[in-house]
Amino acid sequence: MKTRITEMLGIKHPIVQGGMHFVGFAEMAAAVSNAGGLGIITALTQRTPADLANEIARCRDMTDKPIGVNLTFLPSVNQPDYPGYVKAIIEGGVKVVETAGNNPVQVLPVLKDNGIKVVHKCTAVRHALKAQKIGCDAVSVDGFECGGHPGEDDVPNFILLPRAMDELEIPFIASGGMADGRSLVAAMALGAEGMNMGTRFIATKEAPVHENVKQALVAASELDTRLVMRPLRNTERVLTNPAVERLLQKEKELGSNIKFEDIIEEVAGVYPKIMLDGQMDAGAWSCGMVAGLIYDIPTCKELIDRIMAEAEEIITKRLAGFVKG
Repeated sequence: MKTRITEMLGIKHPIVQGGMHFVGFAEMAAAVSNAGGLGIITALTQRTPADLANEIARCRDMTDKPIGVNLTFLPSVNQPDYPGYVKAIIEGGVKVVETAGNNPVQVLPVLKDNGIKVVHKCTAVRHALKAQKIGCDAVSVDGFECGGHPGEDDVPNFILLPRAMDELEIPFIASGGMADGRSLVAAMALGAEGMNMGTRFIATKEAPVHENVKQALVAASELDTRLVMRPLRNTERVLTNPAVERLLQKEKELGSNIKFEDIIEEVAGVYPKIMLDGQMDAGAWSCGMVAGLIYDIPTCKELIDRIMAEAEEIITKRLAGFVKG
């Protein structure tokens, strides 16, 4: 299946693994890339640029296929060494960077000068148009269904993707709610040229997370996510657990007076405890509504092969059957 995204990123299948905190390690990225998609290492999971350089090198030992790096720009008191991370990406020979969070304009020139394709993650058409204007090669359009930060507009992909198609000239990837061949075909029908999967890739054999996390995704339904930090305008979709429900109760009681410090226990530093140690009630962790479509824990190759076979059958048989005669 050839699209502008597969051609741009040099991949066999139009499937990209999302950048996920304490999931996007070398093992995850290599497994997805070896299966014909684009695997992505999460830069800020690595504490220093040197650690990122080592992780890229580890991934290179596991695959000779294209890989990407997610670089998220967040407002913070202790600013990450972004120039150092960019240097590690360039010196590691990475040719695709997924940017997210704040506007990536400050790093675009150096990335482009080094032949790196930049895909910016957007939750609104206006953000996607801005990314196009500043020179991003593609965007990942993130619908309200997604795990992590869906923005504040609450527009689901059935509206957001066709709106993006109406406005954009650069190609875009559909993100949020993507799980299988049906997702891929639907996304492409709505204008996307590929899909980005985050939550679905956590429930794979190669995902370097605790087995408890994978089993929680299989057990969850589409009704088991919650939106937290909405009063702080930093909305995040997470899988429910006692800590999340406690957080929501604090939001309800404190209302507009809530401050980040009030919920720090439920959101700060919880990812290693959950993803690595399997302490499922340690706090809030990103999870999409797509959990309701996760029924098993295949290898990345099994998952991607299944998606592509299902997509081909839908396009060539089911949909074609509707227009015959």
